[in-house]
Amino acid sequence: MRLEIKVVAGARKNMIKADASPLRVYLTAPAVDGKANKALVDFLSEYYKITKTNITIISGLKSRRKTIMIEGI
Repeated sequence: MRLEIKVVAGARKNMIKADASPLRVYLTAPAVDGKANKALVDFLSEYYKITKTNITIISGLKSRRKTIMIEGI
């Protein structure tokens, strides 16, 4: 499954807002030194109940807009 998402770092709590286009993911981690990217993978693995190795950030490592590939769903 391929997802187009927008990450909002530094939020009050981790959550997904599905009614927005693109899908918005709010993370408490700051967008510094890849912490938000790591938090994104951690959060999505818990949300979809899959291992972290099944989640890959295809594009947007240094951007708010990211393309994520999730395998095993």
